[in-house]
Amino acid sequence: MKKYQLAGIGNAVVDVISRSDDSFLDHMGIEKGIMQLIERERGETLYAAMGNRVQTPGGSLANTVAGAGALGLKTAFIGRVKNDTLGKFYADAMTNEGIAFVNTPVEGGELPTSRCMIFVTPDGERSMNTYLGISSELGPDDVDEDVCAEAEVIFLEGYLFDKDKGKQAFMKAARACKAAGGIAGIAISDPFCVERHRADFLKLIEEEMDFVIGNEAEICSLYQNGDLEADLAAVGAICPLVVCTRSGDGVTILRDGVRTDVSVKKVVPVDATGAGDQFAAGFLYALVKGHDMATCGKMGTIAASEVISHMGPRPEADVKTLFEAAGLS
Repeated sequence: MKKYQLAGIGNAVVDVISRSDDSFLDHMGIEKGIMQLIERERGETLYAAMGNRVQTPGGSLANTVAGAGALGLKTAFIGRVKNDTLGKFYADAMTNEGIAFVNTPVEGGELPTSRCMIFVTPDGERSMNTYLGISSELGPDDVDEDVCAEAEVIFLEGYLFDKDKGKQAFMKAARACKAAGGIAGIAISDPFCVERHRADFLKLIEEEMDFVIGNEAEICSLYQNGDLEADLAAVGAICPLVVCTRSGDGVTILRDGVRTDVSVKKVVPVDATGAGDQFAAGFLYALVKGHDMATCGKMGTIAASEVISHMGPRPEADVKTLFEAAGLS
């Protein structure tokens, strides 16, 4: 048995949540209902303007690791935070959730800890303003090969692929994991990142990855055939396991050329934030436990359905109990 069943590499972002009204958004020049990247000065201004803040550890891949940990997997997270107030909070919060946060907060880091300022209006809309800060500077020096070698599965966050040092970190982690008998995969995360680095993305998937997870737009961004089926086939030809989430149309899985389609029950989300992250958590939990692809897909959709039933990107209910209620052991 390895020390970790799932290890993830991703942006370590503190989610800072505050309730506000439309007049506040207008006054601060915040565009309602979207996520936008902001610079440091803007981030500090918005952070200072937030009243009654609620802070939680976040980041797409970190949310997946947390969801898998809540299901019972032994987990680790590789991320970069500064040794400042938010960085210490992030490291402590992840540790308190039972996740091994393996990187010590950086002393005298060149940038502050990353944070996403989320303003929630009475209509439930979430307006997100993300300052990536130090987390986007993660590189190969932040990757402990011993940690990766002790992981059954290593999962990479596509957002970090935008910088050369992030690409190098991915290669180092994947190779250390696979050399020790583990498997490596990536969440595509962002079709725009693929557009900027398509050749490198495809090379990574073909040469280093054992699985890839993405939604329709992300899968289609890899080959741009203008047809989902053609794009799925193309990705399936270079990667043993391809998982495509299709919102209300369910999930399509290709494993070694064998296709599995999993349907979903359509629901009106309270907050769609984290749906893909928790789908990955449920899917990877089932994969680690050795379930067939249909069960993996069903567990993923159940975890996603739970998280969109409430505010916030991490589960509130016992998702394992939901699995059992659906007849999944």
